[in-house]
Amino acid sequence: MATCFSCGKEFPYGFRVYRNTHCPVCDADAKVCLNCRFYSPGAHWDCSETVDDEVKDKDRANFCDFFVLGRGGGPDSRETEKKNAARDAFKGLFGDE
Repeated sequence: MATCFSCGKEFPYGFRVYRNTHCPVCDADAKVCLNCRFYSPGAHWDCSETVDDEVKDKDRANFCDFFVLGRGGGPDSRETEKKNAARDAFKGLFGDE
């Protein structure tokens, strides 16, 4: 289920997001990079989609055509754990800890 990046509460089933949509709990903007399933810190412009223009304010409403409501706060935690483990292993090779 998709959750708000700001308050962490789940969005209601079937919740539709437009540029001016807000979280029903905390009133934060809903159509933001941090709520998008394609938000991927470290990727080009922190997006796993091939966007043409950078969105500088990841926590403010935007006009991105690729937006799909995701888990909030970034990619799936399992993916993040894999990336962190790989990064730690790489750093361990060179004694960077």
